[in-house]
Amino acid sequence: MELRSDRLRVFIAVSGEGGFSRAAAALGQTQSSVSQVIAALEREVGEALFVRDRRATRLTEAGQVLQVHAERVLGALDQARQALKALDGEVSGPLAIGTSDTLATYVLPPVLAAYRARYPGVALRLDNRPSPAIALKVAARALDLGLVSLPLPEQGLEASLRQQALLRQQDVVILAPGHTLGARRRIDKSALFELPLVLLDGTTGTRAYLEAYFRAARRRPNIALEVSSVEVLKRLVELGFGASVVPSFAVEREVREGRLLARPLVGLGTERKVGLIYAGGAGQGTRAARAFGALAKEMLRS
Repeated sequence: MELRSDRLRVFIAVSGEGGFSRAAAALGQTQSSVSQVIAALEREVGEALFVRDRRATRLTEAGQVLQVHAERVLGALDQARQALKALDGEVSGPLAIGTSDTLATYVLPPVLAAYRARYPGVALRLDNRPSPAIALKVAARALDLGLVSLPLPEQGLEASLRQQALLRQQDVVILAPGHTLGARRRIDKSALFELPLVLLDGTTGTRAYLEAYFRAARRRPNIALEVSSVEVLKRLVELGFGASVVPSFAVEREVREGRLLARPLVGLGTERKVGLIYAGGAGQGTRAARAFGALAKEMLRS
């Protein structure tokens, strides 16, 4: 038995109006069409639903039972429609975003601030890890989305992730003021083997990007120090421990204040970008995740 909601609404109208003609008028239908619907419903349930006489139209015992359940079903359907209608204009619920320390410090804050102001009903959670680790968590659906440096290192996740590039990432070689290479307008990749380097550790996307070049060149660089923080790295370069490679947006203030020199790194081939990653499949996750993606695209691409 499959009771259709349109038939149940006609049934409730006949019961509530106390007759077929009055129900037809209330529904904007003909009395004949209302009678046909009730007849079809009675055939479906196998019972007479109304006692019809000249004075009134009354519910039978079967009709009384059906009325109780029909009202519940139609009430639930109305509530569902209202909830879906409200959802059309509301972005709420939890949103878990993963990103690296570098992007969390220099790229994400204005986007987060604008998102919180626009969608105060969303409960934000931020997970700070290197981009490769974020990719693993997004692929496992432990995070709704990630803001990462692209391309990601080879992790076998190509089929599990969708990527959306937003912002060009210009990698620069940073040097202490007065360094001899500071006279160059650009620094070729081969110069990385001439310098003591202060690099982010092997868990990071930037380090994986550089290591791919080192392997291809079949040479080992002089790594003076490894650190896990761009802020620590910048301070060590400023003090003369060595050169490093970072995104240009991470050193704008130090360059402006004359504390560091930054020169574009050229020759590595693959252009790097900042982008969003989502777990594979249709769409881009929850309504909150889609709203974040749209806002990040609007702000970062502009």
